[in-house]
Amino acid sequence: MSYTATAAVCRPQSRARRIFNATLGIAAAILALGGLEAHATAQSLTETERRNKAAIEAGFEAWAAGTGSPYDLLADDARWTIEGYSLASKTYPSREAFLREVIRPFNARMKAPLKPAIRNLYVDGDTVIVFFDARGIARDGEPYANTYAWFLDMRDGRIVRASAFFDSIVFNALWTRVTPVD
Repeated sequence: MSYTATAAVCRPQSRARRIFNATLGIAAAILALGGLEAHATAQSLTETERRNKAAIEAGFEAWAAGTGSPYDLLADDARWTIEGYSLASKTYPSREAFLREVIRPFNARMKAPLKPAIRNLYVDGDTVIVFFDARGIARDGEPYANTYAWFLDMRDGRIVRASAFFDSIVFNALWTRVTPVD
């Protein structure tokens, strides 16, 4: 039987309490090991992973500075899928289709362009995952703020396939409220 000392009085621990404490200890060990694994992985990126990560970071820096965007990295035959139930959700079969149907009409609804801020960027082989926030001002003067997660498959420094997740309610509100300027 195990005991807990409280104010110099010994009392037996319940079985449920021992299980809870053991579970808590195991969870802490898993988190610690996960942190060590993530740290080790970050230190052992392959050359391809380093290049892919650097390309996406540079694309986001250009976007934030207003001098370019990650879309500059899209291969001509890139397939971009907007997941979920937004008004733009579907798979776009090419760079031009995605830019024509989503990006240009989105930008035409904005008075002040979207500025991204990366929260986290992960890389695994040819896949880069970017978790970021983006803010801008719509043509009607209302702010637009959304959080995104992009899963980007890269080949030879180009994005060849993407899956994008974001708050469709926020997106749909902008898409229906603001008419794009031609």
